[in-house]
Amino acid sequence: MSPKAFHIVFVTVTTLTSLVVSGIGFAKYFGGSGDLVNLALGVGGMAFAGALLVYGRYVLKKLRHISYL
Repeated sequence: MSPKAFHIVFVTVTTLTSLVVSGIGFAKYFGGSGDLVNLALGVGGMAFAGALLVYGRYVLKKLRHISYL
């Protein structure tokens, strides 16, 4: 597996995981808990997902000369 393919898989899986964690945090916060830890989890997960997307785009630009295989 090339570094390019690995990063695509890695960024995709971690972005989806952080969005799920963020969704759980927001659901618990707005579901009646009102705990600021859950709100911070939701906001932090969204911020991390955004940072991962920026990182993924940077890596794809940097590794554009490498094949996917």
